[in-house]
Amino acid sequence: MGSDLSLAGRTAVVTGAGAGLGRSEALALAARGAAVVVNDIGPAAEDVAAEIEAAGGRAVAVTGDVGDWSLGDTLVAAAVEEFGSLDIVVNNAGVLRDRMLFNLSEGDWDEVIRVHLKGHASVSRAAAVHWRAAAKATGGPVYGRVINTASEAFLFGPPGQANYAAAKAGIVALTLSTAQGLARYGVRANAICPRARTAMTAEQFAEGVTAGGLDIMAPERVGTFVGYLASPAAEHISGQVFVVYGDMVALMAAPLVERTWTADGGVFSVEELDAKLTPYFTGRDPFRTYAAWSVHALDTTGVTKSPG
Repeated sequence: MGSDLSLAGRTAVVTGAGAGLGRSEALALAARGAAVVVNDIGPAAEDVAAEIEAAGGRAVAVTGDVGDWSLGDTLVAAAVEEFGSLDIVVNNAGVLRDRMLFNLSEGDWDEVIRVHLKGHASVSRAAAVHWRAAAKATGGPVYGRVINTASEAFLFGPPGQANYAAAKAGIVALTLSTAQGLARYGVRANAICPRARTAMTAEQFAEGVTAGGLDIMAPERVGTFVGYLASPAAEHISGQVFVVYGDMVALMAAPLVERTWTADGGVFSVEELDAKLTPYFTGRDPFRTYAAWSVHALDTTGVTKSPG
């Protein structure tokens, strides 16, 4: 007998769901049986909710900016009041303000951090409050899934995306803290680093090829994985980071300690540090840094110009 993949009777909140990845994720969850609270900053949220209902699903649109802290509470309340529960949170909303560091304005920095990182935190916090209260009320674990949207940018640190990469690294750390802090209540939290051809990434990806009748960079492929992570079958998956696109899902390993140095007399001098560290780094490959450049080798689609 197969695993339980049904989302029937579950309620999901999906942010940034008016288009692109968020829309595909909302549609995928609805197709698996979930009722969906569709969030976006504009009227597209209504369109996607109507699309779900036209297909026989249940959905409600909530317009608002996730960078406003109070919206998290609004989205959780909408899920509970409209559909009776909150089971799944997909944090997807984001913006781009790509600039080289020397051209980066305070506004460019603040907006990207606000929408991506604060937006993830605002919805996650509100969901955490709800799940903790529900677990205490029932005296046992609840059903909770958090799926956050990171990016390969946090693994590479693209030169024109200091703000975006920093936000995505923060989202990974937030995901780990969410997984640790809410595990006792039954909540599972993971992060995905997706690639898909959407309006936001149009300049990153070349024209696609098809595999199985579907564009290799279609956002629906990511939506399928989100549907899986949201399901009961993913009960044992938490605190993980996945790179997801095309026909592939890759699980990222945690950073490893490469090398340690110990002071001979218990306290380092600058001279001893020089003697021990300088030879180790002299002549080192400039791409052998904390950045996970090996992830480039995962690309089998042939359509990616740069990680984003």
